[in-house]
Amino acid sequence: MPAFDLTPPTNAQRRELTAGLDADERRVLLEHGTEAAFCGVFLDNKLDGIYTCRFCGLPLFRSDAKFDSGTGWPSFFRPYDAAHVRVVRDSSYGMVREEIVCARCDSHLGHVFPDGPPPTGERHCLNSVSLAFTPNGEALPDPLQRGGAEAQPAS
Repeated sequence: MPAFDLTPPTNAQRRELTAGLDADERRVLLEHGTEAAFCGVFLDNKLDGIYTCRFCGLPLFRSDAKFDSGTGWPSFFRPYDAAHVRVVRDSSYGMVREEIVCARCDSHLGHVFPDGPPPTGERHCLNSVSLAFTPNGEALPDPLQRGGAEAQPAS
């Protein structure tokens, strides 16, 4: 597995990437919102490939770790690389949950719960709007134009 640069976007890169987001993407990625259940574009995606951060392009999850949790959001039992997601305590809405954010850009992805399938027992419950998808064999996105590992084909 190639190494990916986890250096956060510069302020200029962040402004440029934010300008390319629509209102829903801004609400979820930057303001920690949630999309409605059962309507995300990746809920029923069965293609082989890699799910990346919609904001910065960092690989987050592989399709072979995706499962149908019945919750209405795309769910994964293991991240692409544990270093690519960060867990943050979320005490909003009168409950305590484990929020997951992109380790490179801090964009909100969803939440992780301890009720997933083996081998990890984790359910990373994600907002489709937080993700982009790259089919196997195609080049991963490189919105930060860093070259290197990001230019590698998805597999």
